[in-house]
Amino acid sequence: MRRRTIPKGMHFGTHPLRLPFYEVDPPKTGDWYPAINKPAGVVHWLKHSKEAKNVDWVVILDADMIIRGPIIPWELGAEKGRPVAAYYGYLIGCDNSLAKLHTKHPELCDKVGGLLAFHIDDLRVFAPLWLSKTEEVREDRAHWATNITGDIYGKGWISEMYGYSFGAAEVGLRHKINDNLMIYPGYVPREGIEPILLHYGLPFSVGNWSFNKLAHHDDGIVYECNQLFPEPPYPKEVRQLELDPNRRRGLFLSLECINIINEGLLLQHAANGCPKPTWSKYLSFLKSKAYAELTQPKYVNPATLQMMEDIKEEHVDDGAGKPHPKIHTIFSTECTTYFDWQTVGLMHSFRRSGQPGNITRLLSCSDEDLQQYKGHDLAPTHYVPSMSRHPLTGDWYPAINKPAAVLHWLNHVNIDAEFIVILDADMILRGPITPWEFKAARGRPVSTPYDYLIGCDNELAKLHTSHPEACDKVGGVIIMHIDDLRKFAMLWLHKTEEVRADRAHYARNITGDIYESGWISEMYGYSFGAAELKLRHTVNNEILIYPGYVPVPGVKYRVFHYGLRFSVGNWSFDKADWRNVDVVNKCWAKFPDPPDSSPVDPANNEDLQRDLLSIECAKMLNEALNLHHQKRCSSDNSLSTSKEEEKKEEGGVSRVSNIDANDDSISNNISTNRLEESTDVRKDEVPSSFRFWVICLWAFSGVGFLVVIFVVYSGHRRRGTRLKHGRRRRSLHTGFMETNGRDRHSRGVEVPL
Repeated sequence: MRRRTIPKGMHFGTHPLRLPFYEVDPPKTGDWYPAINKPAGVVHWLKHSKEAKNVDWVVILDADMIIRGPIIPWELGAEKGRPVAAYYGYLIGCDNSLAKLHTKHPELCDKVGGLLAFHIDDLRVFAPLWLSKTEEVREDRAHWATNITGDIYGKGWISEMYGYSFGAAEVGLRHKINDNLMIYPGYVPREGIEPILLHYGLPFSVGNWSFNKLAHHDDGIVYECNQLFPEPPYPKEVRQLELDPNRRRGLFLSLECINIINEGLLLQHAANGCPKPTWSKYLSFLKSKAYAELTQPKYVNPATLQMMEDIKEEHVDDGAGKPHPKIHTIFSTECTTYFDWQTVGLMHSFRRSGQPGNITRLLSCSDEDLQQYKGHDLAPTHYVPSMSRHPLTGDWYPAINKPAAVLHWLNHVNIDAEFIVILDADMILRGPITPWEFKAARGRPVSTPYDYLIGCDNELAKLHTSHPEACDKVGGVIIMHIDDLRKFAMLWLHKTEEVRADRAHYARNITGDIYESGWISEMYGYSFGAAELKLRHTVNNEILIYPGYVPVPGVKYRVFHYGLRFSVGNWSFDKADWRNVDVVNKCWAKFPDPPDSSPVDPANNEDLQRDLLSIECAKMLNEALNLHHQKRCSSDNSLSTSKEEEKKEEGGVSRVSNIDANDDSISNNISTNRLEESTDVRKDEVPSSFRFWVICLWAFSGVGFLVVIFVVYSGHRRRGTRLKHGRRRRSLHTGFMETNGRDRHSRGVEVPL
């Protein structure tokens, strides 16, 4: 075992215990995996610390946490044999083959981590297994894939978390799971909940200010006198920035987190003997009475102490004898960078929204496009053959990929969810969309209004469905029971083909399509297919809003649908303007920042609320891109990899496509903890086949040019020998040929989808 001298920081903490260092050259494998130091440290502490012999309860935290109030195990509900832990819902390996491989009791696997409150006797029995199971999962490289572990990097980074859950399952240790005690700064707390832990493992922002602990990985800020992290906005500014009281409370938690870190740095600098810092407005604020009041100790309330199992029991009582059904969210995309940046935005918002269940991207690609495609890691993915060019008619209609992909997914994946939520890629989730809240049921799906589908009220419906009276003008967000979807999906596809082929009825006064191009055939395919089954929808206009539309007062919309251009003052955004711009694979690319606030008069509340929603949508997209680039990009803004790595990546893609389809999804949870705390470098490399053809084209052009010059010159020489010597030679003039090409415009028709 290799030991390392640590020259600084040994005076931090009350009773620091120096441990063997496993980060480099661990005893068994030589594997570089710093996270193993956590269980190794606990095992060492139990064996060698005097404190471990004199305590009954142990609270285990991570270093990147801020404690807001006392954490007393018995007050939290911990018992001997029943520790309390925070919920880590993304540990999907507890529900699949990973748990079956690594514990004899997969049914006892709890998705927990972060905050752990243990009785010392339980910890002594459990800790060695925590370490051994971590090593075991870390060595199991065959099961590192994202759709098995939930690790977005697929590199075994969260092996320690699985080591914890599998070790606890092995000894029969069941947890009391709490999803209220801990929160990530940047997330919105639930109403009535007072978290007592802030876990700043993920980047967070307030307005234009942001903080990412990874950006300070190598800083010596603790030892550099009077150096602090950038000061955040002041509370007064935040009150003007956000009007919603609960979202504003979330911003205040972010301020509290960074301010406490900076306050701690000031105290540590003073202890280090640093000179007194010069006065500033920010230092004055940190010493003010207002700041002291904001950071007073917080105490858990009954709502915060409510365990997830208690909530489930309440649901059972209120839900006629059964808990909430499982949900699976899906969305359809294609192999283009245009859909990639939309995917980045939707996936980021999904993780933050609290949407229950798993999510899957239905990716429609041709074989040729798939070979060059770089975005395999953007979302849990089900691959679908592209129908953009219809195999029978030759018609170019990419929108048909949506019903075709849903049908393919249903036929090729073992789905255990009871309700399916169908979204579009150009959406941002603001909160959960659940069947129990919006009253979806078998035989009664829920959707959002698409009032421009006037074909439901005229001859178009009479031509394409036997039950025109059952045609609902709906689309966008769909919540449907899996049994209904299985019956309906084929009709959705067939009716889309049928309406698309009916060119005689493309007129605007029949379809409502302002372009009269049949572009919204898929939407009519949905409505007519549902009508054919007499599948009537509950139409809800409080789920979705288009940025730029005036919101209804008091409505908490769950989805932004940015299918249309929207603006705030002189700033505007239209997704179609970014159809051919790669903001995903170009490091640090983003959209133009929206204004920080609305230029309208605050007295005009309707327009103010409209602008605030537009700003929120645009900021969420840029926030998603920023996090994506932090994971992919290196400091020199490069996304290129070696050919060897590219081959490995291509090999990984083929393996992923062959994995049991039951596992091609990722469990959602607001917490992503260490999932987003390591960076992943990607590269942007021109395909070798493309380079080959470019070189050939250059060579052919050069040879052609030389041939033309030779022919012209030879002709002049032959003509010159036939002329008399006294005649002067004509000078040779070179002309230039202009080649006119056509611009191809692939920009599609924009309709509010």
